[in-house]
Amino acid sequence: MIEVPRVFIKRSAFIFFAMLLLLGCLTPTARSFFGLPTHYKMYVGDSLASLSFPRGFLNDKLVWEVSNDEIFQVTAGEPMVARTPGRCIASLKLFGIIPLRHIAITAVPLQKVVPGGQSIGVLLHPYGVQIVGEAPITTVDGYENNPALEAGLRIGDMILKINSEKMVSDLDVKRVIDQAGARGDSLHIVVKRRGKVLAFNVKPRYCPETDRYRIGVLIRDSAAGVGTLSFYSPKTNCFGALGHMITDGYSAQRMELSDGKIVEAFIQDIRSAKKGQPGEKLGIFYGSNNIAGTISKNTVYGIFGTLHEPIANSHYKKTIPVALLNQIEVGPAEMLTVIDGNKIERFSLEIEEVRPEAFRDGKGLIIRITDDKLLRRTGGIIQGMSGSPIIQNGKLVGAITHVFINNPARGYGVPAEWMIRECGLLKQENLQGNRETSINSNQRYRKVA
Repeated sequence: MIEVPRVFIKRSAFIFFAMLLLLGCLTPTARSFFGLPTHYKMYVGDSLASLSFPRGFLNDKLVWEVSNDEIFQVTAGEPMVARTPGRCIASLKLFGIIPLRHIAITAVPLQKVVPGGQSIGVLLHPYGVQIVGEAPITTVDGYENNPALEAGLRIGDMILKINSEKMVSDLDVKRVIDQAGARGDSLHIVVKRRGKVLAFNVKPRYCPETDRYRIGVLIRDSAAGVGTLSFYSPKTNCFGALGHMITDGYSAQRMELSDGKIVEAFIQDIRSAKKGQPGEKLGIFYGSNNIAGTISKNTVYGIFGTLHEPIANSHYKKTIPVALLNQIEVGPAEMLTVIDGNKIERFSLEIEEVRPEAFRDGKGLIIRITDDKLLRRTGGIIQGMSGSPIIQNGKLVGAITHVFINNPARGYGVPAEWMIRECGLLKQENLQGNRETSINSNQRYRKVA
């Protein structure tokens, strides 16, 4: 009789039990357990029932215990309900004895807003005046020269000061240049370039064509574009729109605003999207007072500010709850947007993925347009739809932000929780973004300097 070595038996047993453990970890029940978050946010009035396990996982043997009894209302045989805002540690125990999981719980007040969908015109004035192109000076002898670029200035530079005088408008720049040129003086120009402040000395030259002194560049002191309002809070009068940051379009840096406002926009036509060719809403800024607001913040999650007058939504007469990130589900939803005039319409879409880790660029949702009417009319997501609210199960879950260039039916969205945090409706957390989207270049105002 052959004797099997004990070492072999031990190794075989170890491998067998390891395989059983591995197979157990791959079951849906086990995945749901290990998929529980380490941090969980919920509204006051909600229960921990949403963190329960699938049927058959000893649910009647699992007990939640919390480190702060003041936050949760505990009733025998009932799920634990958050009754006040606050933070605590929730421990999941088997039979109330064996600890399985610890989760940091934050309970916050329920937030409700009026969903948007209205097309808006966005009017911006940055700090300084931006160089947006070349405009060479042609002398009487027919020679072209460009004093600004020869001195080291570049397209995309933001002119902050000239000869210690702050530059607010294109008129300021042209006046100071012409006066210095007439005196025969050089200009000391301070610019901001990719976050760095630089200084250059430039000698203006006379331009026979304009009959004044110039430095050879195109400048812009304001920008404008069409977007979509995402939500409005009647409690605070704050609004959120666009769902993404506005950049200067040249350096891809965040546009620092001196002031800005939103007004109602009227959509006249649609340029449909195609693979590799983004579409666009073509609109004019409406001369009514239906929508008017002041922009105070330009962040990775959109633009935010204060509306001067309340607004209404024809599809949602009352405020609706804002979904927290963990309340968003993969599946059907709807979006609100305008594709004709100023009429808000509802269109179907599918939320394909929720990406909590994408808070730095705001692209927390991947969505796909499923509405046949919208696909026929626009080809999918187009410029001007940015900010269109996404609604699921009666809650505002996010807003449209970006399109997949090679598949216009798909794109990204920003979760509504991240937007209302920027608006001040939820406590600010230390989340910083680094992804930006610029206003369409054909909607900029340009002046010659």
